Amino acid sequence: MRTMEPGSQWVAVIIEDDPDVRDLIDIVLTQSGFTTIVTENGTEGVEAVRRHNPLITTLDVNMPGMDGFAVAKRLREFSSTYLIMITALADEIDVVQGFEAGADDYLVKPFRPRELRARADSMLRRPRTRMDKPHGWAESDPEPAAPAAPAAASSWAAAAARDLAESQPLAPLQTQPVGQPATPPAPAAPAYEPPPPAPAPAPQQPVAPAAAAAPAAPAAPTARHGAVTADPGTGWMRFNGLALNHETRVVTVNNSSVDLTRTEFDLLASLMSTGRRVRSKADLVLTMRGQQYVTSYFVNEADKRSVEVHIANLRRKLGDDAATPRYVETVRGVGYRLAEGA
Repeated sequence: MRTMEPGSQWVAVIIEDDPDVRDLIDIVLTQSGFTTIVTENGTEGVEAVRRHNPLITTLDVNMPGMDGFAVAKRLREFSSTYLIMITALADEIDVVQGFEAGADDYLVKPFRPRELRARADSMLRRPRTRMDKPHGWAESDPEPAAPAAPAAASSWAAAAARDLAESQPLAPLQTQPVGQPATPPAPAAPAYEPPPPAPAPAPQQPVAPAAAAAPAAPAAPTARHGAVTADPGTGWMRFNGLALNHETRVVTVNNSSVDLTRTEFDLLASLMSTGRRVRSKADLVLTMRGQQYVTSYFVNEADKRSVEVHIANLRRKLGDDAATPRYVETVRGVGYRLAEGA
């Protein structure tokens, strides 16, 4: 296992048993400005994440001993590292199982090195609060061992690593530290201008007495998005007994708190902000990446299936029913939108 420099902030843990793929991921993340910790199996990977508290962790699935799905579940017990599964398993059931185990993204081998870099860059643009447990926290019983993966070298990974090494180096990722919003640059101070001379006072005119005091102006109405009511002053949005607060990231259903993941909260907030307008799965993928309404980013079928998994989990936690939706309605063949208001 490679050791990192003390105090390094941009840390990535690589959990991969194939040396060619491991070297390729190492090159991509190193050129992106990370200090990398390379591990060859799930047990070493879990210990590396616990010890180094990385921003990003890449994870293979087919590994000897503990497989990637078991590793992901173990990591989610104590770490909120951004987790990218990189595997040759491309079936829908594997993708769904990966996201349910705790992955933030799922990349199928053979992958393009710059796509890995772009996906990492996209995730880091979304601030994330860490919820790490103390170093002395006890682990649960080990997961059963998975069948060993074939030991054949990945020729595509070796070729991709050579091509990437010979090309222009990748620029360091441009993003803010985890959990801190981006700070806009301070505006430049305007040039000093002397004040204009004061005008001569105008002769006073007699003022007629007012017949009656003018009525007080009514309070500004609460903003509405279809059947959703939003109060900008408090940050709350409400719909059919569902309440969501952007500032505190709290969600309640009939005044009972609901525990949502970061992705589930972002999807729900995005759907509530657009009301009855249909949102495609590709659009919601970009919302998950923090790139709303931008269509130039790569979105594949695995990304769209991940939206389906997150929406299903969101419905289950809200007590919603896809057949008779109260909150999230499926538009078959297109995507999702907010259900009809009560």
